[in-house]
Amino acid sequence: VNVNVISKAVGQISENDVMLASASDAVIVGFQVRPSADARRLADREGVEINTYSVIYDAIDDVKSTMVGMLDKVKKEIVTGQFEVKQVFKISKVGTVAGGMVTEGKVHSKDKGRVVRDGIVIHTAPIDALKRYKDDVKEVATGLECGISLVNYNDLQVGDIIETFTEIEVEQKL
Repeated sequence: VNVNVISKAVGQISENDVMLASASDAVIVGFQVRPSADARRLADREGVEINTYSVIYDAIDDVKSTMVGMLDKVKKEIVTGQFEVKQVFKISKVGTVAGGMVTEGKVHSKDKGRVVRDGIVIHTAPIDALKRYKDDVKEVATGLECGISLVNYNDLQVGDIIETFTEIEVEQKL
């Protein structure tokens, strides 16, 4: 994110400053100054934001926070659990279901699963179904057995590890 200073001057914020900011789709930042009454009315009419400060650090902090707000959020993965495939079941109308045990963390029905075979990631997909016995469940804790199927993936094999994770969006920093 770049900050472009369009104009800098001393003295009261004027109507010309507001018109320039309006034409440039900019924000006016004033330090130890106030806009004239006419400039304030014009800014309201044109939709131009005028920010005035008496402490320079406040101005710097506001400009930085505005810049951070312009950055796109980034997705971050949080690993929630690990599941070891002990058996594979082919079920008509459903596809392949992996039976096994949660070896670390918790597996949640809303998580995504990453199939790891011999240390290599084979496939990543959302969890389609998470079951204990024949019941749908929202989560399964470490040491418990369950069944997992992944959306549009039927190539699960005994010995595969399904690493489950969730994605969150975090704001970038400057």
